[in-house]
Amino acid sequence: MLSEYEVHSRQPTEHLIHQHLPLVKRIASQLAVKLPSHIEIDDLIQVGLIGLLKAVDDYQSDSGAVFSTYATIRIRGAMLDELRGRDWLPRSVQRDLGRVAAAIERCEQRLGRPAGEKEIADELGMPVEEYRTLAGELACARITQLDEAELPPGADEPDDQFFESTKREALVASIETLPEKERIMLSLYYSEGLNLKEIGLVLGVSESRVSQIHGQAVARLKAKLSDWR
Repeated sequence: MLSEYEVHSRQPTEHLIHQHLPLVKRIASQLAVKLPSHIEIDDLIQVGLIGLLKAVDDYQSDSGAVFSTYATIRIRGAMLDELRGRDWLPRSVQRDLGRVAAAIERCEQRLGRPAGEKEIADELGMPVEEYRTLAGELACARITQLDEAELPPGADEPDDQFFESTKREALVASIETLPEKERIMLSLYYSEGLNLKEIGLVLGVSESRVSQIHGQAVARLKAKLSDWR
């Protein structure tokens, strides 16, 4: 893959690439902890290196942007583009996510308030413990349902920028309406960078329970954003 892009022999260019190789690995590691185990970190690094090379080629020193900031956006964007292109989220999880989101939407329309897990489980016709297991499995949908919507707009077309901006605003507004524990969990995970064990200590619950809260929050957001377009 790397052979498709020429690495210039000029010393400043080589220095930029060498200097930012740890950045590629760091971004890949940050994404990997949020992904299913079958996604290889080496694949992310390979794609990230291509993003770095393209960043070096395209960077304009008089643009006012620090190169490391520009490179971070290009590297991370390349990795997420690769993940989206792979359709990595298992179809079974996509199906279950839609099913749970639809159940939540029906419950909340009927109740006029956020539905609790017992109410969601009843709507799905399953015991609470079975629903909790299902919600924990939905947590692997986090990148496609949340992180993608938080990306800075990279498109050149004004309409695409407006689309991305509006999508982020809708997501932020939806997160604000989540039950407190789900809202805190998402903030600690996505904004503060805490892992599941650390979040569990903050919330006073187990790691598996954090995953269940995470999965339910993702499904609830999907329900809230179902008619966003």
